[in-house]
Amino acid sequence: MPSELQLQVSPEIAANEKLLYENVAQLARVSTKLVHKVVILKRSIDARQKAIKVNLKVLVYLIDEKYTEQKIELPNYENVSNKQEVIIIGAGPAGLFAALQLIELGLKPIVIERGKDVRGRRRDLKAINVDHIVNEDSNYCFGEGGAGTYSDGKLYTRSKKRGDVDRILQLLVAFGATPDILVEAHPHIGTNKLPQIIQDIREKIIECGGQVLFETRVTDFIIVNNEIQGIVTHKGDTISANKVILATGHSARDIFELLDRKKIFIEAKPFALGVRAEHPQELIDKIQYSCDFRGEHLPPAPYSIVKQVNGRGMYSFCMCPGGVIAPCATNPGEVVTNGWSPSKRDQATANSGIVVELKLEDFKPYAKFGALAGMEFQKAIEQKAWQLAGETQKVPAQRMVDFTQSKVSSSIPKTSYVPGTTSIEMGQVFPSFLTQILREGFVQFGKSMKGYMTNEAILHAPESRTSSPVRIPRHHDTLEHLQIKGLYPCGEGAGFAGGIISAAIDGEKCALKIAEVLK
Repeated sequence: MPSELQLQVSPEIAANEKLLYENVAQLARVSTKLVHKVVILKRSIDARQKAIKVNLKVLVYLIDEKYTEQKIELPNYENVSNKQEVIIIGAGPAGLFAALQLIELGLKPIVIERGKDVRGRRRDLKAINVDHIVNEDSNYCFGEGGAGTYSDGKLYTRSKKRGDVDRILQLLVAFGATPDILVEAHPHIGTNKLPQIIQDIREKIIECGGQVLFETRVTDFIIVNNEIQGIVTHKGDTISANKVILATGHSARDIFELLDRKKIFIEAKPFALGVRAEHPQELIDKIQYSCDFRGEHLPPAPYSIVKQVNGRGMYSFCMCPGGVIAPCATNPGEVVTNGWSPSKRDQATANSGIVVELKLEDFKPYAKFGALAGMEFQKAIEQKAWQLAGETQKVPAQRMVDFTQSKVSSSIPKTSYVPGTTSIEMGQVFPSFLTQILREGFVQFGKSMKGYMTNEAILHAPESRTSSPVRIPRHHDTLEHLQIKGLYPCGEGAGFAGGIISAAIDGEKCALKIAEVLK
């Protein structure tokens, strides 16, 4: 029977199979010749000391122990063409994994997506980057795969209590993701590789008898006696079903407005908002690895930082080593930023959202909007940024030290944000309380990470779509909406997830609950 070992080695040993086997043999107190196979179960980097180490959890097979490579395969999905139908609104991770789970349970998903398929989205991404044209149905947030498809594919989650994280990762591997995501402490697929995986998931759904309708926006819900009976599309078509999973993501403002207009219970939810900071990756490597040059066996360094400033949490969010900043507006007349990395994380810059926790009382100036007060607060900042940027997708920008000193930067170097930048004093973008917290927080960040506070770092504003500004409440046990029977609020847009993995888990949970009711 193979033995499990925990070991800590240098990056050079971790990257060299011969050296690793020798190290494992020494730890196991056997000859290297007796080590047949070393299988890495988990891998993480410990950069807390000057001598950087790689933590490994491994299974060791000796020559008299049989090793069979485990191939991860898809479940045996049956054809559900003639099975009971369930509508899924949204083809992000929550919607797609809900669809796969429904097929596995013998139900037919009808996935309705307002945006284009994963390939068709590319033309609209080019339009916003190059021509500053925002397609409100097809952009970085809307379209097949949701916001995660073209914003990195980071798979790290703290939501292990919510469901089976390994199951989601294994499904992604079965659909073509690298098996490394099963091993790495902070798994990541990369924007260049995720689209093909998303396409393969969609093709499997269709192959098994499910439906996927692109460029189809939901404009109404059919509700009789507080029970959902179907939906109406912008084309005037009616699709009937008494089970609907609502997985539209954190930026589907028209859906929030529709729910509010129909007096379907929703509530304002706190979220976080701030800026996206970009540093040279080489500088972050020096800070994190305490060295002049990052070795070839180390990945581009990430960072994570949290501070309490004036009673508010200020923290890094969606950090992208070797990545770029993208324009993520979903409507004309607004500026929104986010970040992503390719699979190799080989770009020259590192970026991260640096955001501040908001409270419900911050939305009081927008109280007349009721449950949509947080959304209107968010919208007002994005529209202000667009106006300050000359009514283009050029993002308001400022050097970090200049921002802390309320000084307009005399020049802004070219950043990874393709539409370009406009140098302004960014205190104009935010309410004064938020500006003050950000300024004080960056000073504290600089004290914790020596070298972080520098005018080489460029701030881009705003980073505003960290999570949904609205919660669509549901019963804890059935997952149905508190008021509307058969409606299952799901994923990030409903306020029950915070990333690809947690959204996928929530999609599966809603599908399982529906199957329980129907069977």
